[in-house]
Amino acid sequence: MPYNISFISLGCAKNQVNCEQMMAAVQTAGHTIQAQPEGADVVVVNTCGFLQSACEEAIDNILEMAELKRAGQVKKIIVTGCMTQRYKQDVLRELPEVDGILGTGSYGDICDTIDEVMGDTGLRPCRMGNIHTAPQDGARILSTPPWYAYLRIAEGCDNHCAYCVIPSLRGKYRSRPMEGLLEEARELASAGVKELLVIAQDITRYGTDLNGEHQLASLLRELCKLDFHWIRLHYLYPDEITEDLIDTIAQEPKIVNYLDIPIQHCNDAILKAMNRRDTKAELLDLLAKLRARIPGLVLRTSLITGLPGEGEAELEELCVFLRETKIERAGVFPFSPEEGTRAAQMDHVDMEEARRRAELVVDVQSDIIDAYNESVLGTEREVLCEGFDGQAQMCFGRSYAESPDIDGRIYFTADREVEPGTFVTVRLTGVMDGELTGELAEGWQS
Repeated sequence: MPYNISFISLGCAKNQVNCEQMMAAVQTAGHTIQAQPEGADVVVVNTCGFLQSACEEAIDNILEMAELKRAGQVKKIIVTGCMTQRYKQDVLRELPEVDGILGTGSYGDICDTIDEVMGDTGLRPCRMGNIHTAPQDGARILSTPPWYAYLRIAEGCDNHCAYCVIPSLRGKYRSRPMEGLLEEARELASAGVKELLVIAQDITRYGTDLNGEHQLASLLRELCKLDFHWIRLHYLYPDEITEDLIDTIAQEPKIVNYLDIPIQHCNDAILKAMNRRDTKAELLDLLAKLRARIPGLVLRTSLITGLPGEGEAELEELCVFLRETKIERAGVFPFSPEEGTRAAQMDHVDMEEARRRAELVVDVQSDIIDAYNESVLGTEREVLCEGFDGQAQMCFGRSYAESPDIDGRIYFTADREVEPGTFVTVRLTGVMDGELTGELAEGWQS
């Protein structure tokens, strides 16, 4: 029997791809997908469980759906994803409003689970498949704007950083075979996708589990033969960045000069304690090499303050490192001692102090991005228009230096209508609330 199904996807882009696959499976089975939860037979909440804050966000969303259920606007609630994988028993015990759950190894069971919860058997299906062998392929219904899409090239992680629960939620690292990736990429290009975002927990390790060799550069060269305008890379583990990969990024014009390289910290003792494989000297050498060989490179990273072993001296070392390397974009997070991780058992400052330190690093980072924004004023950028802001009365979009849903926007005036999804040339003229502004330049549009 067909039902109306609504999806809520939380967390990272990798999670979003899982949700897109579930949507395609549900539609193929004859169900109708609706955007709003009100009036749905089943609401599927696809959760993140990486940090306690993510779990809290997931619970808030589940409770909102529970209110709709009590009001008769939603019949059933299914919860999927990382939080259910991590806290299966807690979800079943503490959230009686939830009618069924799927772990990260059981996304493919969504249709059977919908049938079960709608069958009014009184049972609460709980499917927790093997996280190390769960299929990664499958049709998708894109939930992004039509001009960009994600290509997830691998699942799981083998890095086992001391503060991270991802290996226990997503399993061992598994690269997808290149033929399947290229087939999916061709479909995305044929559908009109102009910006392809290559994602995984660690894309630099791609292929090493298949034949022992790094294959990311080879994959990228094949992707560059397809009809994409931009190809963007998230995330690159520092010590897995090969010379071949650097050459490929530098030589292929479709690969944007924007690299997301989470380093977490720069102090050698902290990096070692966190089971990171880099040293400060190696990070400095790598970033200098990348900037020398990839002109105009914009770097993004992730940093954690309050990690075990961090005192005031190590915090200042991190701030000096940022000022020296001038990393343009950084997400700064206070250390969260996650249950089940080795780092949670180590001595560390409390959350309030970790947050204070994060604010200090954010202040340093704000000065860096302000200086970067000032340095590009007067230049012209190729911008992918994404819409019109009625309040600002300006178009907005992104250049190669801004990744969707992570970085800011570029706002620009135009003397003609600019269709979302088109590339235009924008002359950068100012900064508004930390974001670049400009005007449509005399130039090409596509």
